[in-house]
Parts: sequence; structure tokens; C-alpha cells
Amino acid sequence: MRMETSISQQQRLELRLAPQILQAIEILALPTLDLKGLIEREMEMNPTLEIEAREALDVQREVNQKEADTAATEPEVPTRESLEAEFERLAENNEQWRMFGGEGKPRGIGGGGEKDKKLEAMNNTADKNESLQEVLESQLHELNIPERDQKIAEYLIWNIDDNGYVRYQLDEEFAKGCELEPAVSVDELLDCLELLQGFEPVGVGARDLPECLLLQLYHDNKANRYDLEIRIVAHHLDDVVANRLPKIAKSLGEPIEIVDEAITFIRTLNPKPGRVFSNTQIHYVIPDVVVDDIDGRYEVRVEDAYIPRIHVSKHYQEMLRAGADDPKVRTYIRRKIDAAKGLMKAIEQRKSTLSRIAQEIVEYQQPFFEKGIDALRPFKMQYVADRVGVHVSTVSRAIAGKYMQTPRGIFALKFFFTGGTTRADGEEKSIVAVRQKVKDIVAKEDKGSPLSDEEIATRLKVDGLDIARRTVTKYRKQLGIPSSRQRKKYV
Repeated sequence: MRMETSISQQQRLELRLAPQILQAIEILALPTLDLKGLIEREMEMNPTLEIEAREALDVQREVNQKEADTAATEPEVPTRESLEAEFERLAENNEQWRMFGGEGKPRGIGGGGEKDKKLEAMNNTADKNESLQEVLESQLHELNIPERDQKIAEYLIWNIDDNGYVRYQLDEEFAKGCELEPAVSVDELLDCLELLQGFEPVGVGARDLPECLLLQLYHDNKANRYDLEIRIVAHHLDDVVANRLPKIAKSLGEPIEIVDEAITFIRTLNPKPGRVFSNTQIHYVIPDVVVDDIDGRYEVRVEDAYIPRIHVSKHYQEMLRAGADDPKVRTYIRRKIDAAKGLMKAIEQRKSTLSRIAQEIVEYQQPFFEKGIDALRPFKMQYVADRVGVHVSTVSRAIAGKYMQTPRGIFALKFFFTGGTTRADGEEKSIVAVRQKVKDIVAKEDKGSPLSDEEIATRLKVDGLDIARRTVTKYRKQLGIPSSRQRKKYV
């Protein structure tokens, strides 16, 4: 068998998306804040983009002034000298950008040079709150203890998770990780852990939930005030979870009313004390669509007040019209102006598509806006896609990560798209509405004799909703509602 390298031609057909379509798809999927950031980045890289910073009143005042001024002047036509000076300035700016960010291929929408990735990450990273480990270390450094104990305590601190727990077994294998001479013993680990368990927040340094709760009870147990609560946590925490109050009362020899009061207090303790210093960033929501109730009629508008209004600089348009002897000037300006126009067109397409989709949502889900969540109807993206005349994937991109402000609150656009079931009378009910019905039934039940899932299913059938018991169980768990045994009240 002969093997060799050769060159051959092959003809084939491929479907490829044009750069303008890819740009429009990317912008359509962006929420308002992300789109604002993209526009600001593009303005840094494209000098032909300008932001309309003037208020409407200033614009109108300028128009009135021009109408009143009869001696209008002719626009200044750029000369060849001015064009060359402008091009030299642009070239100097580009050289400065290369010196600052390094050479690299253009990236992002509309071009631009490669940025310093580390610097960009630093500039776009929000300041973090003080971490749990930093808080514990600051308390440790205030103590006057031997250096060895301080090293061991620091080792333990950085093995405490975000909830405030030490999740590792304090044995000889764990002690080896401290890397001190002589080797750290288990007794030293336990002594330093006891020291940390006296730090704020109370309950930190526990190895499990019972120990965490006991640390908090011991901290406030003045005049033996919480002796009963301590005994319940130490010996009957599983019974508390299972709501076996009669068993707890009998074992402790206390009236069931007193036991119930003690358990109510135990539930006020913090099972995750470390979360007070969580570094989780708060995500602020700015609605992308606003629905206003105007005399019983719902009007939809895309919220674009946070999005900079941009236009192509007239100065650069005049430069392109006037032309220049240097072809580099014409090529540079034309490329930047085309990128600016493409960006503006994609933003307008996003606004138009989002507006039409939101309008279809409001029209279809109008009963929800009038009556509430119980009137939410089953809704599919394919219905909106057919009505708007786009592909269902476009609808999916348009609603991803976006929110709608309504007279009933702020909701994610995906909230309005849900499956459902059909009542006996033919009326369709969404899954969200059915879950809300389950929640309402549980809220109105007799707490001394809570309803089982089978009984809830029976009550739903009376209302015309033929739901299986296992479906009720699934909805109850999704809502975070305990079982009937755990919901039972004994007093």
C-alpha cells in the first residue's frame, strides 16, 4: 500500500453566519447593563462613535435658536491640511494604545486592539467584602498567644468553609498539613479549635450542626436560661426535624407546650454563621421592559434610559465625504463608520424584537396582570415565535436574563413561559398557578391535622384539577413545604 502527501481541491457548500448577524445575535441576548457596558467599550475603540449627552430641552433650545438666527453660516469644509493633521492624531492615538496594551489582533465588536487582560480584569472586578477568614485572623492577631499556637490556629482558620464549619476530621493525617516542627498533635488542634470557637460570629468553628447550635446556646446561657434547649439539641435534634414533639416531651419530662416554645427558639439560631461574611456578589436587576397600566390598558415599552444614545460623528462623516489623498485615511474612517452603523442597527433590532416579544407576552398573559398568579396561562415560546415571525431560538435569546417591570412586580421574562394542565371545564392552568394553589391549600389547613398529599390532590380535583398524588408531592417539595407529619402542630 502506497502512502504519500498530495494536494487536491474539493468543492462543498456551507452555511455561515455573516459578522453582522453574529453581532445582532450577541446584542439581542445582552441584558440592559451588559449592553451599556458593551457600548462604552466600543466607544473607547471607535472614535467615530459619539454619545448624545444633551437633554431634550437643550436640543429644542438649540433648534429654536437656529430658527431665530437668520444669518446661518455654511458648514466648514475640511481642508487637506486639516485631514492630514487629524489622521496624524489618530495614528498617534493608535500608537499609544499599542504601547499601553501591547500588539495583538483586533477583538470585540467593531474592532479595537488587544487589551492587557490582567489590567482589564482588575478594572472590572468589584471590591470584595471582608471574608470570614480575614475576620477570624484579625481577631486572632489581637490575642497574645505563643507563635506556635497562632500558626496552628491560622491553619484551622483557612480550613473553615464559607458556612463557618470545619469539615475535616481532626486527626493525625489532618495535623500533618500544618507542617510545623515538632509535628502538631491532635490535642493541639483541639485546643486551638476551642480557642477559635470563642470568636465572632458565634457558632463558627463547629464540626457539625448540633455543635454549631450548642455553641450559640452556651454563649447566651446566662443563669442556665437555655438548659432545656441545650438538652433538646444535644439528644433530640433528629426528633425536632421529624416533628416528634410528644416523644421529646416524654423523654425530657416536660410539658409539650414548653418543649414547643424551646424548639421555636432553637429555630431562631443561625445554622450557617459564616454566611454573614459571604463574598457572594449581589446582582442588581434593571428591568429591560416596563409595562404600565394606563386606564385599564397595558402599554409596553423597552427601558433604554440606561443605554447610551449613540450616533456617528458628523466630523468623521465630513472627513470621509471630503476625501483625502492618503488611502489609509479613507480606509480607516470608512471601516470605523461601518462598524458604528452596524452597532447602532443591531441595537435598534434588539429593541424592536424585544418590544414585539414583550407585547405578545402581555397580550397573552393579560389575565395574570388583571387577576394575579392564579390566572397565569400555559405559554410556549413557539407561539410567540410564530406570532412575531422569528425562530424560537431568537425568542429564547431575547428573553434570557431579562426582566419585566409590571404593576404586579418585577418578573423574569422566562417566568411567563410555563407548561400547564387542563381543568375539567377545559380551562388551562399553568404549572405556576397549580403550585400556588397547592401553597394556598396548605396555608389554610388545620395545623393540628395537616393534609396529606393525597388529600391535597382530592381538593384540587374538587376545583377541577385532576392532579396525581405524586405530582402534588413534587410541587410541594419544589415549594419547600414540609410533609404533613412535619407540619403538624401539637399545641
